[in-house]
Amino acid sequence: MASHLPKNHHLRPLYRFLGFLAGLYCIVFGIVGVIETRGQGTFAQGSYRAVGLKTNMAFSILSIIVGAIVVAVVMIGRNLDRNVNFVLGPGFILMGLLMMTLMQTTANVLNFGMSTCVVSFIIGLVLFAEALYGETASARVASVEEHQRLHSPDPERHGVHP
Repeated sequence: MASHLPKNHHLRPLYRFLGFLAGLYCIVFGIVGVIETRGQGTFAQGSYRAVGLKTNMAFSILSIIVGAIVVAVVMIGRNLDRNVNFVLGPGFILMGLLMMTLMQTTANVLNFGMSTCVVSFIIGLVLFAEALYGETASARVASVEEHQRLHSPDPERHGVHP
């Protein structure tokens, strides 16, 4: 699979920008959430909302931390953003799935609602897309990889089966 991930993809700046926006959104959501849930319990469950999504103090603080990490690694670049977002992208998706299963229980410690799960899926997909297309390499390495990717035999077309 790694041979199918492009290096120096021509849309890399767009994906990095989208990753930056996703991190910035997490920070803004977290700050508004901290303001809205001030004085409530850390893991309080209720109708506390920030930017239209359910939250509590714990989820708001977690959002600020993760958003700051995303913004920092996107600003640093140098494939650090790719490596970190390879973990955070699926992490957001898995967290959305987990919290969706726990939504109507007392185990919903982050006070997720369905819209919060959907936003978590979207942010996860944006970060994972940034990771998939965000790798940089020297021009020589990128051209060798591209040549190899284009000229290696297609197993289905050439009757080669693993």
